[in-house]
Amino acid sequence: MEFLIADTFTDSLAKLNGAEQTATKTTAFDLQVNASNPGLQFHRIEKSKDANFWSVRVSGDLRVIVHKTSGSLLLCYAGHHDDAYKWAERRKLEKHPKTGAAQLVEVRERVQEITVPKYVEAVAAKPALFASISDKQLLGYGVPPEWLEEVKKANEETLLTLADHLPNEAAEALLELATGVTPQAPAAVPEGINPLHHPDAQRRFRVMSNVEELQLALDAPWEKWTVFLHPAQRKIVERDYSGPARTSGSAGTGKTIVALHRAVYLARKYPNSRLLLTTFSEPLANALRNKLRLLISHEPQIGERLEVHAMNALGKRLYEINVGKSRIASGDVIRQSLGAAKAATDSKFSLRFLETEWEQIVDAWQLESWESYRGVPRLGRRTRLKEPQRQVLWSIFEQVRKDLKAKGLITESELFNRLAEHFAHSTRPYNFVVVDECQDVSIAELRFLAAIGAGEKNALFFAGDLGQRIFQQPFSWKACSVDIRGRSTTLRINYRTSHQIRTQADKLLGPSVSDVDGNAEERKGTVSLFNGPQPAIRLLDGEQEEKDAVAQWLKEQTKSGIAPHEIALFVRSNEQVSRATSAAEASGVPFKVLDRSLESVSGKLSIATMHLAKGLEFRSVAVMACDDEVIPLQERIETVTDDSDLEDVYNTERQLLYVACTRARDRLLVTGVEPASEFLTDLAE
Repeated sequence: MEFLIADTFTDSLAKLNGAEQTATKTTAFDLQVNASNPGLQFHRIEKSKDANFWSVRVSGDLRVIVHKTSGSLLLCYAGHHDDAYKWAERRKLEKHPKTGAAQLVEVRERVQEITVPKYVEAVAAKPALFASISDKQLLGYGVPPEWLEEVKKANEETLLTLADHLPNEAAEALLELATGVTPQAPAAVPEGINPLHHPDAQRRFRVMSNVEELQLALDAPWEKWTVFLHPAQRKIVERDYSGPARTSGSAGTGKTIVALHRAVYLARKYPNSRLLLTTFSEPLANALRNKLRLLISHEPQIGERLEVHAMNALGKRLYEINVGKSRIASGDVIRQSLGAAKAATDSKFSLRFLETEWEQIVDAWQLESWESYRGVPRLGRRTRLKEPQRQVLWSIFEQVRKDLKAKGLITESELFNRLAEHFAHSTRPYNFVVVDECQDVSIAELRFLAAIGAGEKNALFFAGDLGQRIFQQPFSWKACSVDIRGRSTTLRINYRTSHQIRTQADKLLGPSVSDVDGNAEERKGTVSLFNGPQPAIRLLDGEQEEKDAVAQWLKEQTKSGIAPHEIALFVRSNEQVSRATSAAEASGVPFKVLDRSLESVSGKLSIATMHLAKGLEFRSVAVMACDDEVIPLQERIETVTDDSDLEDVYNTERQLLYVACTRARDRLLVTGVEPASEFLTDLAE
């Protein structure tokens, strides 16, 4: 008998408390090992429209709903007796007449008239969105036949609520149609395929072949262990690219999942190849390793050829193997050297200007001569420099270069530049490289990657979002020999964040973001697959009032059934962490302050700075201390010496707040003490 698990089961399991989850998992394991065990108490659900729905007693009034046939047993739902029975009475498992995919369909006559939830602001009736689309087309998108009438009546006000009642493939197609996008035609499937094995069915049902796989499924959220890819994602993953390729999308659209699957796809397609999956920081590399381990749990041999490294750690490792020991100059050493060289020339340029000119131009592009500095385009630097001024500056930078060389020190940019030169003429360490969070890759790192994949088919694949750039200055990829024109794609379906949170957070950014090469990432047209409460933005009179408000909010979250480890508090910098810990202590909810390892603890809420938020996700998030002079950070503004630097400070600070807000799946609270951050005005509009 085939044993399967549905996404509705893992979703419902997450809503139970710890003891209930443990008991339910034990019953799930018992069902997998021997479903005919007489100790398991099956009861047919008489009022269900599907005769194959059964209830299995867990303990007390806790029940598991299963769908049982002669050939399969599917775990569908877990909950308390009345709730579980009501769930089963409203659903049936059936094969879609057009697509052939198995669907858990809500029984239309048992669903009350769809009303807009209280948190969606009521508006005047709007025209039906799909009235002109034929039944045949809608069926082709996976709309269940009994829902056709409701779909035909849907308008902008009711669409998101309606989507909650439909199978994913149908909901996604309708949301795409509503935003002016033509959904991709369903993939052809072999005649007679098992409805549970249909590609569309695999997004919600997964065969469990052993106890270990079931353990992974029950211990990790559905979206982190499933092997399903949306058709639009699969097309990106499995496409052949003649040169470097990049996929983008706003927070929650599945860029990291695409990157992971791309790496695994290439490993399977090219069994003798060596591959690298990389990102800009060690915390994110750790997160990638964990997700990769889930993805290849039944193909561990892939892990022998697919390495996961943070860029800086990778650079130091390869440098030691191929060039020699490296001694990296610290920021303090470079600052001291710049100060000494400035004093020797009696320059009128500020030390801060010299630092940014060194970091963003001289060191970033590895300029080694006066001629190269004189002719380099100073992209993003609006302070105009005449040639005599450049000569003075170069005399300073040349002295810094000599000083570092005399001390036997190199910069990270120099390290990657030397690696790029080395691998341009030597055997490359990897056949394929996949880069996640590529918006924060540096100039020198990109040059190194270009040297590995120069001119090779499928060699370089990038995933990222310009709207989440929080570390690097913008620069031209083409100037680094990475040209993605014609091989750029955008993901538009948001799987992680509610419609309300996504649309609120998007107000922090413009409708589109462009890179220096003119490649635009359009943010309009992105759709979320589920509804949620409207985010709350609160401005308080003082820190004590903020602490009390956040503490009360935390109590409400846990009271509503959200586990502490599904909650996070984010602040701008380490200086504000104490405000978050005070609120957590006042609420009585256990907590852990995360470090760069990003190791959260079950049963404890997470507290972290916004820079550590990348790659994390929680059901409920509070972003605290959004005060004036905190975000944007006044210290950064005060050190600005160039107009473009000021613009970039504001852009990256906005993007930092955007990153923090979009870590939330269902509930978001943003707080600040008056006078509050100017960004909250935009966020609240």
